[in-house]
Amino acid sequence: MHVREETPHADVSTLVTGHFHKQSGYDAWRSQGTRDWLLVYTIGGKGRFGYGKGEIIAEPGDWVLLRPGTLHDYGVESTLKEWVLLWAHFQPRDHWLPLLGWPSVHRGLMKLRISDPALALKAFDRFHQTHHLATSPLRGRDLFAMNALEEVLLWCDQSNTQAHAGIDPRIGEAMDFLIQNLHEKLSINEAAEKVGLSVSRLAHLFKSETGTTPQRFLEGKRLDRAAQLLQRTTFSIKQIATAVGFDSPFYFSLRFKEKMQLSPKTYREQQRAAD
Repeated sequence: MHVREETPHADVSTLVTGHFHKQSGYDAWRSQGTRDWLLVYTIGGKGRFGYGKGEIIAEPGDWVLLRPGTLHDYGVESTLKEWVLLWAHFQPRDHWLPLLGWPSVHRGLMKLRISDPALALKAFDRFHQTHHLATSPLRGRDLFAMNALEEVLLWCDQSNTQAHAGIDPRIGEAMDFLIQNLHEKLSINEAAEKVGLSVSRLAHLFKSETGTTPQRFLEGKRLDRAAQLLQRTTFSIKQIATAVGFDSPFYFSLRFKEKMQLSPKTYREQQRAAD
């Protein structure tokens, strides 16, 4: 049995973008997907996205969105010689989640087409600007790029017939509870009790609605908050670890480095040098 080689991918803490012009034969395969969301816009040619025993074809003007943990099986459509695309791997801001409930083709694989030409142009323009900002030398380029990406999702939302379904309010309440108590040594049991769900039901709904687990969501928000404290305060690593709910500074540093690809100390030094 032939085993396909996994396409390398580093964890994305905020946003990574690209503008590809790929030729026939280009193919990406990640059997477990990634920990981030992936948004792809087809500019020219055609791309294919596989799922289970089927596939969808992305033509110019099509938007494709993949949740974390969704199979990545995409490339140039087999009968064509090229695929021109803009893409972004990103970690959504909390309030974006209602904007990510797109029409589903298969579990975790979603596709959208904006029928209004004026809206389509605005969304494409902002996505192009997202990439331009993310790869610019600007101080705070990630913030600029994330703001532009939020506009992309808002314009796409105008053509999303499923938009009003939104996120399950119990999951939204659980997310708010976890974010408001980052410094506490919370268990997921407490979040489940807060919203009136069993732990197993919360875990199932949370993964279904957000693409990640409550535990991973909580840790991600703790590390995001730690990054802010490293940049904006003179607190020690130990103080920051405690402030975001980690008992062990050593374990905190390990988890921070795994997510950010930098130790807390190096991250602080680089951020201050950039300022």
